[in-house]
Amino acid sequence: MANDHQPTTYDLRQASDRRTPSAVGGRLSLIDTHCHLDFESFHDDIEAVIERATAAGVTRMIVPSLDLDNAEAVLALTERFPNVYAAVGVHPNSAAGWRDEWIDRLYELAQRPKVVAIGEIGLDTYWDKTPLQTQQRALIMQLKVADELGLPQIIHNRDASAELIPILTRHAQREHMGHMVPRGVLHSFSADWNTAESALALAYHLGFTGPLTYKKADDLRAIAARVPLDSILIETDAPFLAPHPFRGKRNEPAHVRLVAERLAEVRGISVEEVAAATTENALRLFSRPSGRRNKQWPEPCAK
Repeated sequence: MANDHQPTTYDLRQASDRRTPSAVGGRLSLIDTHCHLDFESFHDDIEAVIERATAAGVTRMIVPSLDLDNAEAVLALTERFPNVYAAVGVHPNSAAGWRDEWIDRLYELAQRPKVVAIGEIGLDTYWDKTPLQTQQRALIMQLKVADELGLPQIIHNRDASAELIPILTRHAQREHMGHMVPRGVLHSFSADWNTAESALALAYHLGFTGPLTYKKADDLRAIAARVPLDSILIETDAPFLAPHPFRGKRNEPAHVRLVAERLAEVRGISVEEVAAATTENALRLFSRPSGRRNKQWPEPCAK
């Protein structure tokens, strides 16, 4: 793994507007921390999608890769749109052919401009696409890259909490010797409270998506009500998981506002408070210098 580069700052706060996180020009300011805008379903109208997001108050969007090949398409979007940022990594369902030498490529991609995280990485036992042992090796190696570069992680967890939490725990203990700092996010959180509590203890955020608005999601809403507000992110996972009333249709970043509104209702606070908190949480987590670090994560960039 090469590591002779010079540190470069990739700051989510470098998006076009640096004003207060709660409002821009009198409207809400939101960050969609997880959307797959590189997918084919967006190819024909990506400009309109970005325009609708901006009109809805979405000031920044983070697009994670699913593998190292599609990372190039993700990075191309960051060059095309100033308010789009990237994460790079190999998704567990894309890791069937995992080779350890892929890490060198990941290391190089992660140092590209506007890369703010390693992801989407994690474990998935719902789909039978990659042997669990292979998923675990890929995850562990990518966690090491994240630490080496001082980047947070975007974690995928589908029906794999029992396998995932021990890996994250061992990694945190080994790399940080008990020093808890914001490490990343369990994206599109759908597990139980025990998993949420374990993730929070490891200084992970929880990302909430469209299912928070679904009629039968009472258990998920109960978790969202208990999680400390400073540990919550909002996201769409577009084009998937469209919130009510768009369920079953293509999702897009503009709909993250519906997640914010439902979260506000669940917690008994204003949507402005949710917008301010989740935006600041995202800025704090994803605004980190990239480059080889020493014993602990660098402080987030000042506003």
